[in-house]
Amino acid sequence: MKVIPLRGNNLIYTCNSYLVLGSWNALHYMNTLVDVGTDGSIIAEIEKINTGVGKRPVEQVVITHNHFDHAGGIREIKLRYNPKIYAYKDSEGIDEVLKDGQVISMGDREFEVIHTPGHSSDSVCLYCEEEKTLFSGDTPVRIVTVGGSYSGEFISAFEKITRRNIHTIYSGHDRPIRERARDMMTTTLKNMKSSRALQCF
Repeated sequence: MKVIPLRGNNLIYTCNSYLVLGSWNALHYMNTLVDVGTDGSIIAEIEKINTGVGKRPVEQVVITHNHFDHAGGIREIKLRYNPKIYAYKDSEGIDEVLKDGQVISMGDREFEVIHTPGHSSDSVCLYCEEEKTLFSGDTPVRIVTVGGSYSGEFISAFEKITRRNIHTIYSGHDRPIRERARDMMTTTLKNMKSSRALQCF
């Protein structure tokens, strides 16, 4: 699996998008874009990437949640590549609604869809057991202090994530996390639970 970060237009507020490719660009591997950014400016970056002969550069898109900085560029991406677009919440441009626990092929790997309502009601993370990799969108994975407000539903979802063996995290706005990712998430869960206990006191 190859993961290529895309940033798009640096002059506007947008997210990190990621192009997920198979290791050898075989025809049956699914060229997948995780999030599309605010506009279509990532298209210029995608056009420079070797995504495989006889393949569309983007065959499918997975939206981690429907905020404009992650999903605003759907129209431009759809016009250019006509990919199938997945999201947890149905809205304009979405072809298939994801379900918690669903498995989806991205590149040459399988990813589990994990619903993580917190940042938004339709937030999802995407986890690959074979690569020990998580695409987290805007789900907060680094919380270093006690405080804030976290619902029981979100904490339960985060507990599910921390049970996965995660070595690398690709987030919606930060640099990729490649060291001690699991320890960091365990600390985050502990701090969220402590915050929740204070809220209920």
